[in-house]
Amino acid sequence: MYFSLITPAPGQERDAAHEWARDAYEEHRWLWRFLPAPPGSPRNFVFRRRDVEGLPRFYLVSDRLPHSTTPHWLVQARAYEPKLRAGDHLAFELRANPVLTAKNAKGTAARHDVVMHAKTRLLQQHQIRNWADWQSPDRPSLQQLVQTYCGAWLSTRCERLGIALDADALNVDGYAQHIGKRGELRFSTVDFSGHLRVVDPIALRDALFTGIGHAKAFGCGLLLLRPIG
Repeated sequence: MYFSLITPAPGQERDAAHEWARDAYEEHRWLWRFLPAPPGSPRNFVFRRRDVEGLPRFYLVSDRLPHSTTPHWLVQARAYEPKLRAGDHLAFELRANPVLTAKNAKGTAARHDVVMHAKTRLLQQHQIRNWADWQSPDRPSLQQLVQTYCGAWLSTRCERLGIALDADALNVDGYAQHIGKRGELRFSTVDFSGHLRVVDPIALRDALFTGIGHAKAFGCGLLLLRPIG
C-alpha cells in the first residue's frame, strides 16, 4: 500500500486549478488519472481533500503507486506500512458519511442521513410537522444533533475498527449536505477528530487501507492518524 500527497506543483497553481475537477461527483474520476488501470477495474483507493489557502491537497491511500501525468500536479508517495500496537494512543482525523439503514415510508430498507433521521424522529415524538415550527427552548441545535448522533454513529463502529475513542476529546463538526444536480440530497459529510486507543491492530490496519463508512468515492472514509504530542 502507498500513502500519497497530491498538490499543485509550485508555480503551477493556476494551470493545476484549470485541470482540477471541482465537482464532488467528478473528483473521484479525476483522481483515477494518477492511478491508471484497465477499464472496469474496481476502486482501489480512499482519499481526503483538504483545502489550504484556496488550493486543494489530496491525501490518498492506494494499492498502486500513483504518478502525475501532468507537470501541474506534484505527487509525493511513500510505502504505507503502519506500525500499530495494542494500547497505542493516537490522534485522528476522519471525514465520513454517517448513515443508518431504516425503513422508509414505503416500508423498504434504505440508507438515511443520521442527522436528518434524528430530526424526523424528534419531530414525530413532539408531534410537530416541520423543524421551523418547533420554537420551544428544548429544541436541540444542529451542532448538538451532529455531536450526539454522529458521535454515536462512530462509537458503534469502534469494535469493528479495532479502536476505543476518548469520548472527552471527540470533536464532531463540519456537517455539510451535498446536493445533486436535480436538487436532491445525495450525501452528507461530517468531520471527526480526537484521540483513540488501539485495541486490535489488525482491524485498524484494515480500516486504514479500505476506509470507513460509505461515500468513499466522494472523499469520505480515509482515517488519518498521528502521534499525540
